[in-house]
Amino acid sequence: MIEIGLKHTSELTVTDAVTAMAIGSGDMPVLATPMMMALMENAAMLAVKDELPEGSTTVGGHIESSHLKPSKVGDVVRATAEVTKVDGKKIEYKISAYSGDILLGEGTHLRFVVDKERFLHR
Repeated sequence: MIEIGLKHTSELTVTDAVTAMAIGSGDMPVLATPMMMALMENAAMLAVKDELPEGSTTVGGHIESSHLKPSKVGDVVRATAEVTKVDGKKIEYKISAYSGDILLGEGTHLRFVVDKERFLHR
């Protein structure tokens, strides 16, 4: 059962492959905003994974986050997602990303529980 307060933290070491230059979202050798948000989504997905029915997963519906500070190659970034609301198949999260004690970004995320087979055949 998915409950309010379920939480997960995912971690990533910034490499050249996840910089804004590499993925095309900017021209600086720092963690790309889309990669930070992907790490937040990963944390949200994993926060509820073990509570889902067999054959189900979650998919992202909306994400909103600030990106306040840059992270350079070699920095370790931690993204945490915590369930704040559950309404049927709709799950809302508080998300944040840190490098050490420095807040990189924070916001909200919405995911939906789906049946994998049916979702792929839509």
